[in-house]
Amino acid sequence: MKLAAIGTMAVSLLLLLMIVVRKKIGFGWLTAFGTHLVLAALGLYIVNFSGLIPEVYIPLNPTTVGTVTVLGLPGVALLYGLKLSLMG
Repeated sequence: MKLAAIGTMAVSLLLLLMIVVRKKIGFGWLTAFGTHLVLAALGLYIVNFSGLIPEVYIPLNPTTVGTVTVLGLPGVALLYGLKLSLMG
């Protein structure tokens, strides 16, 4: 099972690299993605420790940072709403 997962990941990586090279997309998208990732983590850090939303702590983990990276500021609101509805 583990070998099948590693094989699938390797084939996916090769196909993605082929697309990047063939379409001449370049690696500029990587810079934009990295910037969004850093800004998402910074945004969650500010929400957690600035006191903007009192008594709220949204943990910094790959799931929450990924949600905020993809959704932006509405992602923070989504995580806050989930925290309220699930944790009370």
